Amino acid sequence: MQINANPLLQEMQSLRGAITPSNGSSMDSIIRPNLTQQINNTSGADFGQLLSEAVGHVSGLQQTSSNLATRLDMGDSTVTLSDTVIAREKSGVAFEATVQVRNKLVEAYKEIMSMPV
Repeated sequence: MQINANPLLQEMQSLRGAITPSNGSSMDSIIRPNLTQQINNTSGADFGQLLSEAVGHVSGLQQTSSNLATRLDMGDSTVTLSDTVIAREKSGVAFEATVQVRNKLVEAYKEIMSMPV
């Protein structure tokens, strides 16, 4: 069974483009992921590797959010409250999405395991 993720990837990219702010604030490079980094061919990619990269990305968002919050608490004048809140929300949404994917995978595994042979 082969899972084609290209339509899903295209949908995610179009949504990201719709919600990405167009202003050139100095914190955009810290908060936003590198938009040029894309997966070109997911048809032959190892699922475990893709999952590991996704979890790593979520971890990176959480670390960035934590770093911004710490810098804001320490009085760094280059960090604004809005940038910190946006980073926190992005990491929260990414974490929730990861949890939902995990729940669906566990549910699918349980369903497959309960099938009669």
